[in-house]
Amino acid sequence: MYTCTHPFRASSVAALLFFGLTAFCGLTAEAAAQVILYTPYTSISVPPGETIDYTIDVKNDGSSVQTLDLALRGLPRGWNATLKAGGYVIRQISVLPGEKRAVALQVEVPMHVNKGNYSFRLVAGDQSLTMMVNVSEQGTFKTEFTSDQANMEGHAKTNFTFSTKLTNRTGERQMYSLRADPPRGWQVVFKPNYKQATAVEVDPGQTQTISIEITPSYQVQAGTFKIPVQAANNATSAGLTLEVVVTGSYDLEVTTPTGLLSAKTTAGREEKIELVVQNTGTAELRNVVFSSSKPRNWDVEFSPDTVSQLGAGESAQLIATITADDRAIPGDYVTRITARSPEASSEAAFRISVKTPLLWGWVGILIIVAAIALIYFLFRKYGRR
Repeated sequence: MYTCTHPFRASSVAALLFFGLTAFCGLTAEAAAQVILYTPYTSISVPPGETIDYTIDVKNDGSSVQTLDLALRGLPRGWNATLKAGGYVIRQISVLPGEKRAVALQVEVPMHVNKGNYSFRLVAGDQSLTMMVNVSEQGTFKTEFTSDQANMEGHAKTNFTFSTKLTNRTGERQMYSLRADPPRGWQVVFKPNYKQATAVEVDPGQTQTISIEITPSYQVQAGTFKIPVQAANNATSAGLTLEVVVTGSYDLEVTTPTGLLSAKTTAGREEKIELVVQNTGTAELRNVVFSSSKPRNWDVEFSPDTVSQLGAGESAQLIATITADDRAIPGDYVTRITARSPEASSEAAFRISVKTPLLWGWVGILIIVAAIALIYFLFRKYGRR
């Protein structure tokens, strides 16, 4: 019997294994080389709180369908990222031979982050794409309350309106309660979006403009006043101090030394009335002038007709000469006298009683006497018949 022997059998098996492993490794390397990941912007610079949107192409240069698992590696702690395609969040993608698919990668940089360089990788199968992010400034987890003009000056009757900005530098939407601590008797109104409110909601990384209207107390004296305002909640808060400089209140009063606002005169005659004008405010008044509203054909003159300067609490005297119409019938008439400065004014209404002139009284008496004499004469002449 003939027996076939294989003296090199063991070495043949080893050779087959060697060539098989070599072929497999080559196929694996070839498959890996068939997938390409590409994005045009692999290194960018952004501030804290920014959201980065990447578009990444996954290209299949091979001759078979490539199904790849997608994952992010090395994403910094506190950062959030989402992979989407076709409007869906994805974890795996299949690409036909010779085609490419776009994947949207959204990376959210937190507000509370240190300045510096950060990197992470998108891994698809055996391929990866490294991306660099430079955070351009030191991040914070806080709220900012600021105003470009935190100081205003005006008189006591001024409504002071401040424009402020409330910035949410946290990573979440915040609902802030708006508060103020004004002096007693003052009013403070917050107006986000031009509407009065006591609270405002601000999205992360956004700034809300808030108008703050401050009305001083009616009895406020001249001086400098600080009004603390605050936006706060359980997680974060920020404060701002507004300053109001009140130059004083402007007020004026016109009257008489006795307070009596009435007089008597005769038609066609002059009547002099002593007036007192007093600065009842806390600030100086300048150029106080006088005018009148009088009945028709009457005349009113002032001496002096202007007070150039009137300090707080001071008073000045003047004379108003009122001349009634010479044909005015007896009765009561109203003459209004006004003291006015650029800052304040005051009006007083005087009741002027017009009497019959004395001449006409004597004329009346003579007419009566003449009538009596005429009756007596007629009675004597014709009474005996």
